[in-house]
Amino acid sequence: MLRPLLNPAPYSTHAALLLIRLFSLFMVYYGYDKLVYFEEKAAYWPDPFHMGSDVTLALTITAELVCPVLVAAGFYTRFALVPAILNMLFAIFIGHSGQPFMEREHAFSFLVPFVAIFLAGPGKFSLDVILRPKR
Repeated sequence: MLRPLLNPAPYSTHAALLLIRLFSLFMVYYGYDKLVYFEEKAAYWPDPFHMGSDVTLALTITAELVCPVLVAAGFYTRFALVPAILNMLFAIFIGHSGQPFMEREHAFSFLVPFVAIFLAGPGKFSLDVILRPKR
């Protein structure tokens, strides 16, 4: 009776990876908000790398608006995850430094699935697999 529950279906792992990838679309809300209020946010955005706060904010918007869409589609997934992961690390350790954990919770909530997808790969239900040349 428990045997079907203990033996996963052939595509259940890939379906789970798709579900985790689709979770990344929640990040688009934060990127869109930063894009809409770019001028206001650029005035106080942290600039730890001395590139200018507007450049740093533009990189953040790219990591929060473009990269999650690529991740959800499974298109250049691991490549798109690098800026997203770095952005979350930036938010945790630089952007929200000195703040309590609850202020950093969103960044942790996105960082963990991003790292999991990076380690596991996009799964079979992704454009990476569909567009990969057959060998």
